[in-house]
Amino acid sequence: MDTIDLYRVFLRVAENGSFIRAAESLNRPGSTVSAAVRELELRLNARLFHRTTRSVSLTLDGNIFYARCQEMVKRIEETENLFRQASDVVAGKIRADVPGRVGSHIILPALPEFFKRHPAIQIDLGVTDRNVNLAEGGIDCAVRVGILDNSGMVSKCIGYLNIISVASDDYVAAFGQPLSPAELSQHIAVGFASPTSGKRERWEWMHGGEVKSTDVKSHLTVNSAEAYISACKAGTGIIQIPEYDVLDLLVSGKLLEIMQKFRPHPLPVSILYPHRRHLSSAVRVFADWLTPLLQEEMQLDISKNISG
Repeated sequence: MDTIDLYRVFLRVAENGSFIRAAESLNRPGSTVSAAVRELELRLNARLFHRTTRSVSLTLDGNIFYARCQEMVKRIEETENLFRQASDVVAGKIRADVPGRVGSHIILPALPEFFKRHPAIQIDLGVTDRNVNLAEGGIDCAVRVGILDNSGMVSKCIGYLNIISVASDDYVAAFGQPLSPAELSQHIAVGFASPTSGKRERWEWMHGGEVKSTDVKSHLTVNSAEAYISACKAGTGIIQIPEYDVLDLLVSGKLLEIMQKFRPHPLPVSILYPHRRHLSSAVRVFADWLTPLLQEEMQLDISKNISG
């Protein structure tokens, strides 16, 4: 294994905090990854990792070498790219994690076209509404909707998602519709509990530039977007949902937008990468393809788009 390959293996182990996850992300045997790190440590005459049965972490020398190594690999790849033709094949394995309906209804139907352009790229796609830890799961990139916590991830906001309040035609026929938040106490909502925390979300709206919220009584609480929409369609209660998710139901008249003057604040949609990770060409290609796809299909407002 040449020096640059050794450096790349070292970076992946450092970023994953695990020899096993690094090997999986590189699609190499674990023994090869371990041997590469040992060889690099011998060359440098320095111990780069603290090793325990549960985890791997950088030593002081490892942290110093990490910054230098990351910059060196980046410069080498940038130099190589100066002479690569646009027709060159980009290869590699990607681990990505996306919300359930985003994956099922937007990304998966579009992937055949992506693979036509990039047949040498492999994707392990996690499609779930649970927030997976990127570093622990060996995830190369993820799509997240909503305000991000201060997790140390590298993020790029690609636009803002409109959220609306809706009810089924059957519900409105039976119970009418709230015209303002003051009338919510007379109505029933479908509750939505976070699949990650289990916490039930409150009903939200904007008033005077401020976010307001309240609890609304419900007979049913679910923890998936599919169930949330299905329950609303059945007339179980009113819900708040991304507009793109129910656009066809609005057009058909099966769902009606309610409280149009009291919409919730739009939610940011972001692409995340693990902290300090050096992005491979395959990840960059995938993210570049994914961004305009989501902006169009999710009808994102990019007029106030910001990067982080």
